[in-house]
Amino acid sequence: MPARAQTATLVSGADGGVVKRTTLPGGLRVITEYVPGVRSAALGIWVAAGSRDEPPSQMGSAHFLEHLLFKGTTTRDAMTISAQIESVGGDLNAFTTKEHTCYHARVLDEHLPLALDVVSDVVLNATLHDHDIEAERGVIFEEIAMYDDEPGELVHDEFAVAMFGNSALGRPILGTVETIGALPRSAIRRFYKGAYTPDRMVVAVAGNVEHAAVVRHVRRLFADRLDAGVDPAPARAAKTRRWKGSPVRIVSRPTEQAHLMLGAPGFIRGDDRRYAAAVLSTALGGGMSSRLFQEIREKRGLAYSVFTYAQAFADAGVFGLYAGCLPSKADTVLDVSLSELESVARSGLSADELDRAKGQVKGAMVLGQEDPGSRMSRIAKSELHDEPVEDMDTVLARVEAVDADAVHDVARELLVGPFTLAAIGPFDETHTFNAVG
Repeated sequence: MPARAQTATLVSGADGGVVKRTTLPGGLRVITEYVPGVRSAALGIWVAAGSRDEPPSQMGSAHFLEHLLFKGTTTRDAMTISAQIESVGGDLNAFTTKEHTCYHARVLDEHLPLALDVVSDVVLNATLHDHDIEAERGVIFEEIAMYDDEPGELVHDEFAVAMFGNSALGRPILGTVETIGALPRSAIRRFYKGAYTPDRMVVAVAGNVEHAAVVRHVRRLFADRLDAGVDPAPARAAKTRRWKGSPVRIVSRPTEQAHLMLGAPGFIRGDDRRYAAAVLSTALGGGMSSRLFQEIREKRGLAYSVFTYAQAFADAGVFGLYAGCLPSKADTVLDVSLSELESVARSGLSADELDRAKGQVKGAMVLGQEDPGSRMSRIAKSELHDEPVEDMDTVLARVEAVDADAVHDVARELLVGPFTLAAIGPFDETHTFNAVG
C-alpha cells in the first residue's frame, strides 16, 4: 500500500489565492499557489544543489549538468524537448546559482500537464551521453569567454573571490576553462546521481492551478523515485564562520570604463533584519532618487551606473555597491561612496528617505508578484530554504513596520567596514585605491 502524502494549506489570501504544500513519500515537496484571474501556469523543479555543493576540483559541475539535461532523455531528444513546449506557446529554461538549480517553464493553464511531463522528464531521465557531454563542454567554454568579455558581469565573480576567498561561495558558478576542460564525464554523472534525488527537490507551480491535480500528476511522474523511508534533506544550517578573502582584488583590463564592487558582510538568509536592510539598500542605491545616485551621478557626473544590493546565503551575506565610471574617476567615486555610507551609519536616513525607500520596496514587492513566474519562485525558495510562506499583506506590513531606528541599527552594522573591493579596469595590479585597503 503506497505511503500517504501529507498536505497543508500554508496561505489563504484575501484575494482568493491559496498556497498548499504536499510532501510525498521520499521527501519530494509539491507546493502550489492558485492565482485568481490568470490563464497561465508557471512551474519549476528546484534542486537544492548549486555551485557551492561541488568539489573544488570540479568547479562548474552544477552548471554543466544544467546544460546537459536539455540534450536528451530516454524518450525525448533535444529538439523534441524544446519543440513540445514552444509549440503550445510556452517557454522553457533553467538557471544555476550558488545554492540551487531550477528548471522552469511557463505555459497556458491547459498545457500544464504537458509542461510537467517535459520538465520532469528533463530532470529525472537525462541520458548524459558521452558525445553530448563533449559537445556541451565546448558550449560552456564559449559561455565563459562571453562572460569574461563582460567586465560589468565579471566583477561580481571577482568580488566573490575577494570576499569569500577559496571557499565554495568564492568560486565561479560557471567554473573555469581549466576545471571544465578537466572535468571527467564520470564526475558529472556522479553529481547527477547524488544530488538529483526527490528529498532535495521542490516542485513549485503557480497560476490557474488546482493543487490536488498537480500532486496526482507529479506523483505519477516520480512514481519510481518515491521511497517511503526517506525524509526531506535538511536545509543548510545557518552558522557563523570566518571567510578568508582579501581586502582588494584588481583585475587589469584595457577597458574604457572601470567596474567597481565595494561591499561588506551582510545578513544570512532568514534574518529578521532583512526588511530593514532592504529599506537601507533602496535608500542608498535603489533608484534614481537614491542617495548614491544623486550624489555620484546627478550632482557630480562621476558615473553612469551606481546601485546597492543585499544578497543572502544560508550562512553568509553581502551588502554591496556597484559603480561603473571612467578609470580616472574611480578613486573619487569610492571616496564619495564611503563618505555617504559613513554618513548614514553615523546619522541614519532622513524621514523623507525612509518613507520613499519603504514605498519603493513595497511597490517592487507587489509589482514583482503580478505574474505567476515570480510567485512560483517565491513559494519555491521559501520551501527549498525551509522558510515560512507569508501572504503579501503580512510581508508589506513587515516593511511598513521598519522605522528609522531599525534602519540606523542595520546601517551601523553593515556600513562601517572593513570593506572588500574588486575592480576591473586599466589599473596596475599593485594600484592602491585611496579609499580602501
